[in-house]
Amino acid sequence: MIMLKDNESGQVQISDDVIAVISNTATLEVEGVIGTASGFADILGKKNLSKGVKVEVDDNEVKVSINLSVKFGYKVPDVANEVQKKIKSAIETMTGLTVTQIDVNVTGINFEKEKK
Repeated sequence: MIMLKDNESGQVQISDDVIAVISNTATLEVEGVIGTASGFADILGKKNLSKGVKVEVDDNEVKVSINLSVKFGYKVPDVANEVQKKIKSAIETMTGLTVTQIDVNVTGINFEKEKK
């Protein structure tokens, strides 16, 4: 947990899980991403938007590592680059923290069957 503000009004703290959820949500907005590691939990009826995301916070600097699957036909480097941009923008906008590193691990390619 990172403390952002501590003054006479009180404290503001952000959990690492909140940063993980922000990262996951931003990732799912990228075209070509089929899902993150939490997508497998969704199949079982469980929803954990921080699963598959590792967050490290040190001195208001954030490092993120995320696992995802990409749709077949999309260029993996392009999708990964867009994911990095979205995560960085979302975290910095919503928390005011500085993102110093985002590792994108593509753990699968999804071959969707055409529906008849």
